[in-house]
Amino acid sequence: MPSIHFNQIVDLSHLITPDIALWPNDPPVVLNTEASLEKDGYYLRSFSMGEHSATHMNAPNTFEAGAMGIDGYSPDSLVRPAVVVDLASRVGDNADYVIDLQDIVSWEQTHGPIPEGRVVLFHTGWQSRWADPGRFFNQDERGLHFPGVGANATRFLLEQRRIAGIGIDTHGVDPGQETSFTSNRLVLQQRGIILECLNQLDRLPATGCTLVIGVLPLQAGSGSPARVLAFIP
Repeated sequence: MPSIHFNQIVDLSHLITPDIALWPNDPPVVLNTEASLEKDGYYLRSFSMGEHSATHMNAPNTFEAGAMGIDGYSPDSLVRPAVVVDLASRVGDNADYVIDLQDIVSWEQTHGPIPEGRVVLFHTGWQSRWADPGRFFNQDERGLHFPGVGANATRFLLEQRRIAGIGIDTHGVDPGQETSFTSNRLVLQQRGIILECLNQLDRLPATGCTLVIGVLPLQAGSGSPARVLAFIP
């Protein structure tokens, strides 16, 4: 039976507050006190937010009518080995950086071919901008600007490496200027894993960690805020 051997656990999720960076026109994060210790003898809040806000996971029905929702992912599909492609120094301040096949080739020259069934996490350095929504999205008259994974790289990873999914520290696995969401669509068509707005990817080794992805089993949900834990040997 598979087991996880670890010496450290790293939380890859951002804290959820009303001030987090939100995709344009997405609903705000609202926290309301419904019961208080003073009045009711116990403390209770209600909350509302978009299914694709904060650190989150997308589901196939995001882009395809009638496709599987977030509640369709089995428990074992949410525990996955991962590799980390660290591109922070290469990306720098280039908000329009497109992760391409050469980035994958360069990583594999050092670490070897990406094994089948891995979630590939891309550290672009954008996690450091999370507290400043303006720098996180870089929105102008042409739209949003943040790094993401190009379609050719995603096709290679799916077809040649048979990965389980993709994660990134920006608000989308697709580059901000890529409005067709091709990388998202390609992975979700295979019921793969899409993780966005990840944090602390700089603390992970290139290989060897295991992800445990906690999502809300929202009926027919297009996604869910997620608590993503990385177990490091």
